[in-house]
Formats: sequence, C-alpha cells, structure tokens
Amino acid sequence: MGRIVALDFGMKRTGMAHTDEMQLIASGLTTVATPELIPFLVDYLKTETVDVLVVGEPKQMDNSASESEELIQAFLKKLKAACPDLNVARQDERFTSKLAVQSMVASGMKKKKRQDKALVDEISAVLILQAYLDRKPFI
Repeated sequence: MGRIVALDFGMKRTGMAHTDEMQLIASGLTTVATPELIPFLVDYLKTETVDVLVVGEPKQMDNSASESEELIQAFLKKLKAACPDLNVARQDERFTSKLAVQSMVASGMKKKKRQDKALVDEISAVLILQAYLDRKPFI
C-alpha cells in the first residue's frame, strides 16, 4: 500500500501532507514554492509509492468554484502530463486555513510561529488530508 499525499495549493507556495504507508495517520510533509511543485512531486514519486494525490478544492459558501480553481486546473493539466499514472482526488478545503491557525493557537504555539504562512499551508494540507481520510471507506 502506498501513501496518500495532499496539497493545499496556493499561488506562491503549496503546503503538503502525507500519510504513513498504512494510510492511517496524516502528518505534515513540507511547503514548496508552487513553481517548483511538479519537479518536487516527480522526485518524491521516485522514492515513495503514492496511491492518491489529494488536491484541495476551494469553494465559495454557495458551493461554486473559487477564483483559484482556475489556477488549480492549469496545475492539474501540467501534472497529468508529468505524472500520467498518478491518481488525483479532490477534497473540499473550505475553512482549512482558519482551522489551521485555530489549531496552532490551541496547541499553545507562539504568535511569531503562527505568522509563518508556510507552516499554516502545511497544516492546512494535513487538514485536507484528514478530511479525505475521514470520508474514505475502509476496505
């Protein structure tokens, strides 16, 4: 069984999270500058087996697509060309950034550390991955 990797895609940087090989525990992986994301994923796939790549799906409150969805679609097209065999799933990412900051506050993290946007993006990716795991049926 391979890992599941999740992305909190952003214009400047993308937070990443992954599971263990048993696909039970979601944990932060890193934050990557978005222009370097596809080469990073290609290298990652050389060393790790990935069953699914979960990409956050930004939606408005009325369930319509967010403005950033256009950028994500362009990324997914490039990703498909670079990694044609990679399975991609989408997961609603509404409120993940807000929940990430709340979890940082709840854990007692200092204000200076909470202002680290790369860390917020990574934690957001963990929340996206956990939401995907919560809705994924166990076999």
